[in-house]
Amino acid sequence: MIRTPYLSVDGIVELYGHDGRFEGLVLIERKNPPHGWALPGGFVDIGERVEAALKREMLEEITLEVEIGGFLGLYSDPHRDRRFHTVTSVFVCRAYGRPKAADDAKKVHVVMKAEVLSKPLVFDHRRILRDYLEGKTCVID
Repeated sequence: MIRTPYLSVDGIVELYGHDGRFEGLVLIERKNPPHGWALPGGFVDIGERVEAALKREMLEEITLEVEIGGFLGLYSDPHRDRRFHTVTSVFVCRAYGRPKAADDAKKVHVVMKAEVLSKPLVFDHRRILRDYLEGKTCVID
């Protein structure tokens, strides 16, 4: 039997009002352990492209359709998720409207960039958001 890491996707969702004004970044409060704040995301299904998985997960967790703007990076530290080895592809996205918590999200929060790192983030999402805020692209970690 072949054993490999789990493949997931995470979205840094830049939320804009219908007037085009930036409103903040979308974070979720996790319903399931590990509890805390996180980027919306989830696992890629067999036979699914990572871009499709990202759009599906954003719709399932925060009820928003997103436009993928770019690729931030691939994060593969075996200790990034204490449950099991997970590799995630992180995309920067744009969305419009009002996010609502659904699926694995207990609550949705819209946070300004200046305060996002002060939140109790799980996994390696603090590192991912720091890379985003520093303007990095195509990070391989």
